[in-house]
Parts: sequence; structure tokens; C-alpha cells
Amino acid sequence: MKILGIGNAIVDVLCKVTDDFLKQNSLTKSTMKLVDEKEFKKLLSSLKIEETISGGSVANSIVGLSQLGNKVGFLGKISDDDLGKKYEEGLKKEKVEYIYSKKSEPIPTGSCLILITPDSERTMCTFLGTAGKINDKDVDEEKIKKADITFLEGYLWDEGEPKKAFDKAINFSNKVAMSLSDLFCVERHKVHFLDLVKNKLDIIFANEQEIMSLINANTFNEVVDFSKQIKKNIIITRGEKGAVSINYNEVEECEAAKNLIIKDLTGAGDLFAAGYLHGYINKMSSRESLVKGTELSSKIIQKIGARI
Repeated sequence: MKILGIGNAIVDVLCKVTDDFLKQNSLTKSTMKLVDEKEFKKLLSSLKIEETISGGSVANSIVGLSQLGNKVGFLGKISDDDLGKKYEEGLKKEKVEYIYSKKSEPIPTGSCLILITPDSERTMCTFLGTAGKINDKDVDEEKIKKADITFLEGYLWDEGEPKKAFDKAINFSNKVAMSLSDLFCVERHKVHFLDLVKNKLDIIFANEQEIMSLINANTFNEVVDFSKQIKKNIIITRGEKGAVSINYNEVEECEAAKNLIIKDLTGAGDLFAAGYLHGYINKMSSRESLVKGTELSSKIIQKIGARI
């Protein structure tokens, strides 16, 4: 197996909303908020569902990699309920090896309410459900050892059982890639994420806001200097400024695609990572990998949802 993704197994529920809806519910645009089941149902009660699909950040990346013809797998915790069955079926349809034997859990399968405003920005309210209860016993070390790269998401990291799963995965991996996931995650776990980036990860994906927050940078040049110093492969998306790959002392840039009809930014970072990793495991150059990532992210933001 080329890449094994480990992340939150979440069913995405996509709805269109106004900016007023966000204000009325004290939601900050373009961020992810963790909610309990009661709040999730309350928010959803007044909305029309546009689409329901198997999601989760790393899972979206893994599906993208599978669609490009790579042999990949995914591990994420679900319950043996209706949403859990739909989740597993959705991944298997995409030829992703699903590495988890579901059973009936006291907490239901996780869901993410994706609120799309008229400017195509997405604001997420996530009920982690049983996905947030992943632990080291759920991680198959033999499967980890057989994968060239283990791909993790910042969303998954949390103190307690998820951290044990994270640590076990890293300890048995040949190479580790991780997405910082969200500014909310970075600010909540800054000390831990900084330790991971400096000492335990080989490949790091972040957007400009996330990486600058992580190292308390005032300028992007500080980010470049930091990346060179720690001698890792750090890939940063910069919106309209394109994307940058810093691999040891090699710095490559790629322009953003122009004249796109943007419908929904959900999954842009996930599919960018899929494109870049596709290039990486198929021996493309850093620049070619950036171009592939940009190509996939450009496709996904011109449709609703996080699957091409």
C-alpha cells in the first residue's frame, strides 16, 4: 500500500446558508467548531440538506489518491449504524481499502455540518461521535508498517485516547505526513503541533494562516526560514498567491489557477494534499507535485462537496 490515511470518519452534511445564519448562531466563518449531538441537531433542524457524503479531511485526500490510480487505505472509527454503513460503502465504492471492523458503539457515527455561504466559504460544525473515540487498539501496526506513508490529520489529535492512536501510528510508520487541518486546531494544540512538526513528521501540509500561527510569524519569509532550519518537507497553500513547497533548502512555487467559477471551498486543502502526495509517491518533482495539487484543488472548488 502506498499511503494509509488515519483520520476522523465523518459523514458530511452540506447545506447552503446566509451570513446572517452564521451570526445568529455565533459561528465564525471559515472555521471548524466542535459541537455535541444536541447542538448539531438544532442547527440542522431549520436547514435544507444539499448533499450527504462520506467525508473527513484525510479520507477526502485518500479518495482523491485512489481516483488517481494509487493503492491506498483508510482507518477511521465508525459505529455499526446507518451512517456508519453508508460511510464504509462510500469508501469501498472509491476502491479505498477500509481498515476498520465496525461494531455497535454507545456513540453514533460522526457527522459534520458544512455550511456554505454565498461567497462559497464553508463553516463547519462537527459532531465527532465515535470517530473522536479512536484509540491505540484501533490502529493495526502491521498495516502501518506495510504502507510507504502514513497520512494523519490535525483534526484527529486530541489528549487521551486519540493521542495514543496518533503516537502508535507515528511509531510504526515508515514515513509520516500530516495536515495541520485548521487554525482552530493549531491554536488549540500549538505546543504539541510544533513538537510534531519539528521532531516527528516528514511531510507537513498547512495553509499560510495555520503555519504562521504555529510559529508566531509576522511575515512569510519567517515561515520559509523556519522550514529550512528544521529540514522537513513543508507544503503551504496561500490562496490567490498559489502554493509553496519547502523541502530542506529547495523552495518551489506554483501559481493559483485563474478564472475559476468557485462554488464551494470544501475539500480544497484535502484534494491539494492528494495531488501533491500523488506526485511525491510517483517520483514527480516538487514543482510537478505542486501543479498536480493545484489542479485537483481547482477542480473540487468548482463543484459542491469534497469529492471529484
